[in-house]
Amino acid sequence: MDFSKTLYDIAIELVDDKDQLKVREMTSLDEDTVVLHLYCGKDDLAKLIGRKGVMANSIRQLMSVSGRMSNKRIDIKFESYE
Repeated sequence: MDFSKTLYDIAIELVDDKDQLKVREMTSLDEDTVVLHLYCGKDDLAKLIGRKGVMANSIRQLMSVSGRMSNKRIDIKFESYE
C-alpha cells in the first residue's frame, strides 16, 4: 500500500497552497513502522494540526486504519517550509 499517496490525498483537500504540499516516506529503525513527513506552508500547517492537535489526531487515526491492513504502524510528522 502506498501510504505517502494516501496521506497526500487526505491533506491536499485541507490546504490552500497545494503546490507546497509534499509527503516523504523516511526509513525507520523498526521495520514495522512507516515514518511519513508532511511538508507544507506555515499557514497550512496550522490548518493541518488544528486547535489542540485535533485535526492532526484525526489524520493520524485515518492513516492508522490503512496501516493496520498492512500490519504497519504509521508515524506522521508535520513540518513547515518556513
